[in-house]
Amino acid sequence: MSHNFQTPPPQSSIFTLSFPSPHILLVTINREKRMNAIPTQGHKDGYAIWNWFDEEPSLRVGIITGTGGKAFSAGADLLEQLDIRTQTDSAGKNAGGGGGEQSVRREPMPNGFGGISQRRGKKPVIAAVNGLALGGGFEICLNCDMVVASPKAEFSLPEVQRGLYAGAGGLARIIRTVGMQVGTELALTGQRISAQEAKSLRLINHVSEAPEKVLGDAIELANRIADVSPDAVIVSRYGLREAWETGSVEQASRATAELYGQKLIKGENLKRGLQAFAQKQKPEWVGSKL
Repeated sequence: MSHNFQTPPPQSSIFTLSFPSPHILLVTINREKRMNAIPTQGHKDGYAIWNWFDEEPSLRVGIITGTGGKAFSAGADLLEQLDIRTQTDSAGKNAGGGGGEQSVRREPMPNGFGGISQRRGKKPVIAAVNGLALGGGFEICLNCDMVVASPKAEFSLPEVQRGLYAGAGGLARIIRTVGMQVGTELALTGQRISAQEAKSLRLINHVSEAPEKVLGDAIELANRIADVSPDAVIVSRYGLREAWETGSVEQASRATAELYGQKLIKGENLKRGLQAFAQKQKPEWVGSKL
């Protein structure tokens, strides 16, 4: 399948990019030997990839998944973090500081863990969870617009078991989704939950019949979204996320109308949609200019 993108896709040694259907971007975390844990460079790479996705008119829906059948993502690369901490401690002692604690700084994560756990963005992203989603991996899922999971998938925020906390948006988002009491239990114990439990808590949309069907199910869902007006998807998603982020129906409705109302009405895709309806034909959408 040939692609005529306005700009070439970003390069990454951590993520593999592919295009399984027209208008669909598939981002695969390609670190199977490390359970698809994402190192520091992955936050920058992911940020560049998802920004490119939002700006590329021919792409309408994104999917993120992991390589192999064991893990979607085990979160941060803790071995890398240990190396950084050890080097920092050593440097602090050599400088006469008695230790490196004062100089330890987390690398900035634009748009959160993997460049996506705190992303607002324009276009929807589906998580195709092929295995364990732990820590930052779960935080990615919590911020994705939709989640399709393997029946063998498990979800957890185990940071407290390592002396850390879920600092990439997961704490706030899990409370918004499942409520204070249930979210608190999950965050303060690090308890793992199954795909079916996650679905019952409304953390995910669908559990596939078999592990090998997860990606296909996610692509099918993405195609259904790519088949409707890309302008309408962007505007509808903005309204949904604005309400989720602010908790205010009035504010979300007003912000959506102010930002996108006139642009949508004056856009080519609304014209095409109305004409197709009148002619009882399927609309031929164009790339969104919103």
